[in-house]
Amino acid sequence: MSTKDTVLALFEKNKGFFISGERIAEELNISRTAVWKAVKKLQSEGYEIKAVTNRGYCLDKESDVLTIRGIRSSLNEYAKDLRPEVFVRVDSTNTKCIEKAQNGEKEGYVAVAGSQSAGRGRRGKAFFSPAESGIYMSILLRPEGLTENQVLHFTTMAAAAVSEAIESVSEKHAEIKWVNDIYIDGKKVCGILSEASYGIETGKLEYVIVGIGINAYTPAEGFPSAIADIAGSVFDEPSIGLKNKLAAEVLNRFMEYYSHLPETPYSDEYIKRSMVTGKDVMVFKGGETVRAHVLGIDEEFGLKVRYEDGSVEVLRSGEISIRL
Repeated sequence: MSTKDTVLALFEKNKGFFISGERIAEELNISRTAVWKAVKKLQSEGYEIKAVTNRGYCLDKESDVLTIRGIRSSLNEYAKDLRPEVFVRVDSTNTKCIEKAQNGEKEGYVAVAGSQSAGRGRRGKAFFSPAESGIYMSILLRPEGLTENQVLHFTTMAAAAVSEAIESVSEKHAEIKWVNDIYIDGKKVCGILSEASYGIETGKLEYVIVGIGINAYTPAEGFPSAIADIAGSVFDEPSIGLKNKLAAEVLNRFMEYYSHLPETPYSDEYIKRSMVTGKDVMVFKGGETVRAHVLGIDEEFGLKVRYEDGSVEVLRSGEISIRL
């Protein structure tokens, strides 16, 4: 265990109480300089550690920070080989993964961030990614032998995994708004953006990036007015370790599903959680808005709708957007 991790373990054991630098140095058998450097590194990673003269250091008891150690400690056999890297802030975790992929990074790299300055959603929309309240992560995958249609299923696979993970950690029921949004009690708590790259000359799939953004908590300043009516959070109030636990559980369930490709054991889970089946929706397609009734989701995760003129169509991921 590194000096930083050893110091962090001592802070977590004494969360909410001040510990002098001298005591830390003696207990861990390290120098005061090493203690100071470890504290500075932890603070740079987002840990709320107070430093007060003649009192020492104190880890905020309400602190819930994403960490490599915290995530890895909860990974199961399917996800144990993943390589998470945690950032306090990035422009976009998807962009970070794409850069890694283009530089030859192997499958299993996971970019995790506490905030994003340029988070991206579907169709070029910005994804609100404030500090302290969210989990933003992207997984780099290099699957082989999949058809182009099967690649489109990564978003639905992630949606099923996130929904299950949320319920496991929070005990709240999660629903899916086709194709990539997760809702709790009518409020959006998660968005998913999958991106793939194909070789120009070979036409073969080079990599897939699965980006997941989760509102773990409601931001201290609230959600922006543009999304205040639809945005929600998974947890009601902060608690130490919840974000790490949820992030790990998402990775566990996603990687278990991924291990079964090209089979789709997550299909029933995805379909039963649909919050639009049997509902009337507005379909935005080709610059037009059309009212439709959702009949269901087919085996390829297409949305089957019936328009007011009686015609029936199966909508595919990436072609349309819907609104209840």
